[in-house]
Amino acid sequence: MNMLNRRNFLKTAVTTTALLSAPSYLRAQGSSDAIRLGIIGMGSKVKIGGMGRNDMAGCRTVPGVRIAALCDVDSVNLGYAIDDCDKHNEKPDTFIDYRKLLEQKDIDAVWITTPNHWHALNCIHALQAGKHVFVQKPVSHCIFEGRKMVEAARKYNRVVYSSTVTRSMDGLREATEFAIKGNLGKPLSIRAVRYGVRTSLGNVAAPTPIPSTMDFNLWCGPAPVKPIMREYLHYDWHWDWDYGDGELGNWGIHLLDGAREIAGKGMPKSVLSVGGRMGYDDDGQTPNTQITFFDYEPLPIIYEMRALPRNRSLWRNDSWAPRDMDDYRGKPHTTSVQCEHGYTIDNQVFDMEGTLIQEFRTPLKPVRSAFFDAVKGNGEMPYYDIAEAHVSTGLVHLGNISHRLGKSASATEIRERVNVNADFQETWQRMLAHLDANEVDLQQTPLTLGPFLQFDPERERFIGEFADEANRHLKREYRRGFEVPEVI
Repeated sequence: MNMLNRRNFLKTAVTTTALLSAPSYLRAQGSSDAIRLGIIGMGSKVKIGGMGRNDMAGCRTVPGVRIAALCDVDSVNLGYAIDDCDKHNEKPDTFIDYRKLLEQKDIDAVWITTPNHWHALNCIHALQAGKHVFVQKPVSHCIFEGRKMVEAARKYNRVVYSSTVTRSMDGLREATEFAIKGNLGKPLSIRAVRYGVRTSLGNVAAPTPIPSTMDFNLWCGPAPVKPIMREYLHYDWHWDWDYGDGELGNWGIHLLDGAREIAGKGMPKSVLSVGGRMGYDDDGQTPNTQITFFDYEPLPIIYEMRALPRNRSLWRNDSWAPRDMDDYRGKPHTTSVQCEHGYTIDNQVFDMEGTLIQEFRTPLKPVRSAFFDAVKGNGEMPYYDIAEAHVSTGLVHLGNISHRLGKSASATEIRERVNVNADFQETWQRMLAHLDANEVDLQQTPLTLGPFLQFDPERERFIGEFADEANRHLKREYRRGFEVPEVI
């Protein structure tokens, strides 16, 4: 079963989503012309900000690409990017409002690094303006938006790409194909694991002042304009449901994308989340500890996320992992296929004793080169295409919806619910051990047990017992003037 052959994989995906057909991409300019790139969203210097500037640095290394325009709603962030451009003798046009950037007829493509709640509208407006688009992960803030982005890419016949750590990883497909073909015995499940400490956001006693350098109305865009009850406006939006998608959307998408590719299908037929914001009393809204079961046949995907500082091992007490896994290259994340007689970790294959059997290093074209080659009309089948990104991002939204519809539950109640799968039961036991090591009292701070939601991947709609409530989360309420259109 050659599930991970690129063309065969995309053929399989086409059967599950109606709009995955590969378009033909055309540029207005000749292929010899430099691609004039606009970057929307530069990021701050606070905490981990600055993704837009990181992308700018990467894009300028691709031959035939010119940094022609920059945009950010905060002039301070824009200033950081201008300083960087000065060092490279670049003189891009600058904008506060991305719509003004899109009016520039000589911009060929845009790179979107805004907060999640802006991705869809930035992308659709760019396509309507005739631009090609690269959009950072997660590509959408809800499933409705992702579908509209796919429709817009097809209608306006432009390249729309995205990527993740696993989608860009050399050798991942070959290692997982090795396992899925039965070389390690019967395949059992696909694991997507993220461990990375997230310290407390703290508590603010009053709304954080909005800087005078920032157009806050434009920053909010489709989302509500409300007091910012967190210390860092420019990064901690990840943990606010109105703007971000929590750790599932921030790091989980990197791993779920590869896991979903291994599963070789569209979105799952059901999902179950167990998690919560544990160990901290802070301004964050989203879980920092979570396990999620995505029901694929024959191999389910199990996502596991830990963010508390103690018991940092991903693998301790796991029967299938190397005994020295605590020190395994300091890996904070992995995508893995679990089998009867061994397992994969990213691009490596191990037996049950933890002995490395094989390592695959088949190189992929760098994602930036792939994007700009596609813009020039020289690209292959759109491996990084928005339709693929939309389906993988759907897992993020499904897991978050199960969590948000959940209720506080005792450990006994959760134990009964997670018996849907033996590997998921083991994952639950690791979660308990992690929380116990961090002295989390589940009597005082109970976990949230989500409903086991049933989903129709063909229609991208929930069905069954909780369908009405769950389907309300497929689309958000938009502010007037910032609506993602129903009809593209």
